[in-house]
Amino acid sequence: MYSCQLDGIINIKYMKTAIVIGATGLTGSHLVDFLLKDDRFNKVLIFVRRPTHKFNPKLEEYVINFDHPNEWRHLVKGNVLFSALGTTIKKAGSKDVQYKVDYTYQYQFAKAAAQNGVPVYVLVSSVSADPNSRIFYTKMKGELERDVKNLPFQQIHILQPGQLEGERNEERTLENVSLKITKALNAIGLLKQYKPVHGRIVAEKMVTAAFSKLPGLHIYKLNEVFNVQDN
Repeated sequence: MYSCQLDGIINIKYMKTAIVIGATGLTGSHLVDFLLKDDRFNKVLIFVRRPTHKFNPKLEEYVINFDHPNEWRHLVKGNVLFSALGTTIKKAGSKDVQYKVDYTYQYQFAKAAAQNGVPVYVLVSSVSADPNSRIFYTKMKGELERDVKNLPFQQIHILQPGQLEGERNEERTLENVSLKITKALNAIGLLKQYKPVHGRIVAEKMVTAAFSKLPGLHIYKLNEVFNVQDN
């Protein structure tokens, strides 16, 4: 392990290995690009369901079956776990499958990382995440946040951005319509706190958060995501 703790401040100057799940999504793909260009990392491990066909000397790709943690949990070793996995009901086909991707897989990875001594965890969640919500999506996100907070990481960083924008591999018609409405309202001064954020910015702020020197839990809400600092 490359990190140590001195007088309540975590020294992560020598952070070397990043672990990423959700590497092929909107935020995750930008995240991997940032990590591969960042000299502070000499190794980037990505866990995916299908080959990405990305090649880089720093990149180690593991094509896995997320349903079989016994086959991969021993590989989840490094200095920071970045969790950007997620899907939609349309793509998943049902709420049960979406829950498995957005909650179960991410929690299992976080648990494996914590058990293997990974000190830093960075999660991209969602605005209004609440385990007591009556809305399926925000309840699911809230349950994940609630449960990962209890894992023994030295640092936990949770980003709760509003709507994400950027080019995706699949069409999301309803999200695109909602995004246009939000932008139109922003233009006339309404719902400013729900300003959409590009997936590239969230990815950049995930990396920034990972180099915070302060231990403990840190949650960045809505527009706070734009101002994440590596204090």
